[in-house]
Amino acid sequence: MKSEGFELDDSTLSAMMLCYADNGFFPEEQSIWDEILNRSVPNIQIVSELIDAYGRTGQFDKVTRILHQISSRNFNILPKIYALTISCFGKGGRLEMMENTLKEMVSRGFSIDSATGNSLIIYYSIFGSLTEMEAAYCSLKSSRILIEREGIRAMSFAYMKERKFYVLGEFLRDVGLGRRNVGNLLWNLLLLSYAANFKMKSLQREFLRMIEAGFYPDLTTFNIRSLAFSRMSLFWDLHVSLEHMKHEGVVPDLVTYGCVVDAYLDKRLGRNLDFALSKMNMNDFPIVSTDPFVFEALGKGDFHSSSEAFMEFRRQKNWTYKKLIATYLKKKFRSNQIFWNY
Repeated sequence: MKSEGFELDDSTLSAMMLCYADNGFFPEEQSIWDEILNRSVPNIQIVSELIDAYGRTGQFDKVTRILHQISSRNFNILPKIYALTISCFGKGGRLEMMENTLKEMVSRGFSIDSATGNSLIIYYSIFGSLTEMEAAYCSLKSSRILIEREGIRAMSFAYMKERKFYVLGEFLRDVGLGRRNVGNLLWNLLLLSYAANFKMKSLQREFLRMIEAGFYPDLTTFNIRSLAFSRMSLFWDLHVSLEHMKHEGVVPDLVTYGCVVDAYLDKRLGRNLDFALSKMNMNDFPIVSTDPFVFEALGKGDFHSSSEAFMEFRRQKNWTYKKLIATYLKKKFRSNQIFWNY
């Protein structure tokens, strides 16, 4: 192109620069970046992709270089570059670099927006301590920024990993159980905080409060309760919950079926399993639609785990709950006499 007298435009230069960065040719990439920077205001999308490339390869010093270069030129894209830099450091677990960049941004008069504030909580919940995470949450509140769905999930996962279920419940109440823009997330997490410690009276009390507050239980709500009922061998409560699901038009998933199968087999009541499952559609295709945070706190039941293994490693494609249960029973009780009609 050059030999033919064509001038390389910013689009071509940017494509070459990103290719060099992705493949580790940083001297070549830097040469093009300097050329782009001297020509005009860089395209924010291109800068974002370049910072992402640096983050993937651990070149965090080069991210700082970009920030300082743009900062020295007083481009109006600087606030966005600060946000991108903070995000890059956070994703890479470089919390100290993230904090220093945040302080620098604030000292220059730029405010923290909702997206950046919530991302800080997520990064602290993944890479930091609970104390650091909680401090970030308090800072968010003091800035009158609402914690959003992903921030709530991140903090909740952090509490679950440390088995801090009481603190989890206090956090959810502080966020505000009446918030409707996150659906049933807050209530489901609160129910889970009780189910994880098998506080059945509190679980039932908060479930009723959830309904009284105008929230309709979903599949995750029902399966949190069903898992607790199953492991406590509360058969009557389990069946009432299944009837409630049917009344609300909520379709059971693999987790629900597992609650029934595990409860009956744990108590050696396999003869009664046919009756227990008679009101459920055994010919449905097995799926898992329960929110994964349930498994962080309560784990997966034996039938659930075994069924996933069956479906993953066997070539059969037309699985149904009926076939899964028959396969599970054959495997589990191969040496015992089983009265089963499948």
